[in-house]
Amino acid sequence: MFYPFLSDSDMKALDALKEHHGGAKAIIEGIKKMRNFELRKTRCAELGFGQMIEDAEGWVKQFHKVSKFEKENKISYNNAFGHARSQVSGFQGAYVTHHCIRKMAESAAFDEFCFAPNEMISVVALTDKYVYEGDLLATLTMAENLMQGSKFCSTNLLGTPWPESRFQEIEKVTGKKFERNDMGAGQSALILKNMGTAFGNLGGVEVANDNHLVYLDIITRTALETGGDFYLNPSWSSIIGACYYGRDIPNLTFKVSMLLSTQNVMQFRMLLNIMKSYLREDGTSPIYEINIGNGATAETFIQCARDLEASGIKGVSLAAHIYINPDLGIASFNWTENMYKVLESGTNMTYKYESDGTAREMDTMEAYFLSDEDRTAASMLIGDVIYHKALRATLDGLDLMRHGIHTEFAGSCY
Repeated sequence: MFYPFLSDSDMKALDALKEHHGGAKAIIEGIKKMRNFELRKTRCAELGFGQMIEDAEGWVKQFHKVSKFEKENKISYNNAFGHARSQVSGFQGAYVTHHCIRKMAESAAFDEFCFAPNEMISVVALTDKYVYEGDLLATLTMAENLMQGSKFCSTNLLGTPWPESRFQEIEKVTGKKFERNDMGAGQSALILKNMGTAFGNLGGVEVANDNHLVYLDIITRTALETGGDFYLNPSWSSIIGACYYGRDIPNLTFKVSMLLSTQNVMQFRMLLNIMKSYLREDGTSPIYEINIGNGATAETFIQCARDLEASGIKGVSLAAHIYINPDLGIASFNWTENMYKVLESGTNMTYKYESDGTAREMDTMEAYFLSDEDRTAASMLIGDVIYHKALRATLDGLDLMRHGIHTEFAGSCY
């Protein structure tokens, strides 16, 4: 017997949560409003990030330009090859991003210059401080409005403490119950039971029972507060919930992590079936991007791309890590050769850097789980790390361009 992914009770709870936030139309308009540069800039100034935005606004004007490189190197593109989109992970908040932008601007004076990546990812817990006190908003303003990255992905770590009143509110709205611990000072956190090891619940992958509702509530609040429209999706249940919840909210999108182990075509097809069940009227899915797992070969990536095209689902990009953090997987991981195989086959891909291939200080998963205060204190070290990731993405991208492969960076580099 085959079962639908969501029961009537599940859909009723998801619909109620959305209505609690004003309904699809209000969420669409709220996100759109908070993406306006002048509004963001004003709000950042009110929250104490005004000078930071002014600094970054000047620095991005100094960035080296893609057109200059193309002209000086007589670049021509082979239309038979796929397109490459650069992506870098680790933009850990405003102070980190601010430091990295300064280094990118300074690099324009060197032979080894650095472009801003087309897509950026942060793995920062969506705490009240991060979401409501300006840190995330300033990060988004610099990444999206100034560097003009096409996408900035935020991460909801499901065990993050939030006000107890909000849990009570969601329970009342949805009729569901959430198992949680009292963290003191009016804060509660979901009880996650796979925390027996340091990475037992890496990235909030455990989404038990109805906890996908908490995941979506936090994301909706963050989107309405900051205009952030792209979020990392930790589990199969939250993917299903997001596909249903976001089917009438076109400016709320999600990225599927490689942690879900889409390592082979069978698992990829499972995901396609979920997406196909809750498509938008225009044939797109709330799932904007899928990170194929690190164990996949180039041939598997190409087959997944073919299956995606055959599915008829529109507007989805596929990504692969080129280098990964030394404590996230095999130390010698390097997917560069596979990247060329994929692109030379005519398949588009987003090429992603979790690392620059070295073992720099703070080039570890530790940087993803620091407190707000510790992250700020380490911002220059982490900023150096993401600069070197972006530099590696640039240098590899320039080689792709020399090879005739069209490669995309952030809009500020054009």
